[in-house]
Amino acid sequence: MTEFIPPGTRFHSLPSPFPMKRGGALHGARVAYETWGELNPAGNNAILIVTGLSPDAHAASNAGNADAGWWEAMLGPGKPIDTDRWFVVCVNSLGSCKGSTGPASLNPDTGTLYRLDFPELSIEDGADAAREVVRGLGIERLACVIGNSMGGMTALALLLRHPGLARTHINISGSAQALPFSIAIRSLQREAIRLDPNWNNGNYDEATYPESGMRMARKLGVITYRSALEWDGRFGRVRLESDRPEEEPFGLEFQVESYLEGHARRFVRRFDPNCYLYLSRSMDWFDLADVAGGDVLQGLARIKVEKALAIGASTDILFPLQQQQQVADGLRAGGAEAEFLPLDSPQGHDAFLVDMERFGPAVANFLAVL
Repeated sequence: MTEFIPPGTRFHSLPSPFPMKRGGALHGARVAYETWGELNPAGNNAILIVTGLSPDAHAASNAGNADAGWWEAMLGPGKPIDTDRWFVVCVNSLGSCKGSTGPASLNPDTGTLYRLDFPELSIEDGADAAREVVRGLGIERLACVIGNSMGGMTALALLLRHPGLARTHINISGSAQALPFSIAIRSLQREAIRLDPNWNNGNYDEATYPESGMRMARKLGVITYRSALEWDGRFGRVRLESDRPEEEPFGLEFQVESYLEGHARRFVRRFDPNCYLYLSRSMDWFDLADVAGGDVLQGLARIKVEKALAIGASTDILFPLQQQQQVADGLRAGGAEAEFLPLDSPQGHDAFLVDMERFGPAVANFLAVL
């Protein structure tokens, strides 16, 4: 498999060796990132964005790549994250296949792909790697670190492990620990990949790619990223116009099935299965209660920021609202001026990507008073 690196991506070399939380170390590793805006002379207008599982560093169009990014409506001149004011850095997660070192990268010790020889990956490793990018850009202290979904976990790990790195924090549809429902869904996704014969213990190539496993994993994910309310509103029980072929008596029959199939097929060849497995498991392992004798609120209270905002969607079943409430409560216990903002969006976990009418003003209002 090859890595999928957007044009204009920049790279920061990590210290070698780069120690991993659960053992082992990386040599010659790198992190992919992109930037927008300009760092001011005081160096105090920098914002770091850490992402969910699948996005690359191309959050929005910029001078290096004019294509629209995955958060195009949120980031840019005059937008909620206003690049006329802020110097914005977005990093691609360590362990990904979008430019940062991961299982799909070459292992310099062997000259072959890491595959399952990649060290066990934790959210904390991604946080430490992001910190190296910030320091490499000459930023002493961030004005804000913004994390969404898995990135919300990464942001919390970053703030805990590197005190004083950021003044403020926006946690969007994130959490301080994985809940059983989310663990169960991700476990099924990983099982779908591993049970595909073409996965072959991580030893696949373009000709023997575990496409069926990845399709099933992605479909499961997409179902949980949106809400039942949205599925009903978008598709109802509308059937496909064409009759089912006789050779596929249990084939696609409803429009919602066709949507999931099309979405999955567009994804499977654009993300490495082993990277998916590693990143997915890192989310299940993450738990801030581990640093505070089993109390997640006490773990959050160890994070010291001046101000924080935790935002979530009322229809999110993957990272439900009580998790953003918990983040705000814990940060407040640590001395932050922390607010919890539940948004009544019908679009589930993915609302922060598409519901700009609600999420955009929330982010803009927080940043406006910094």
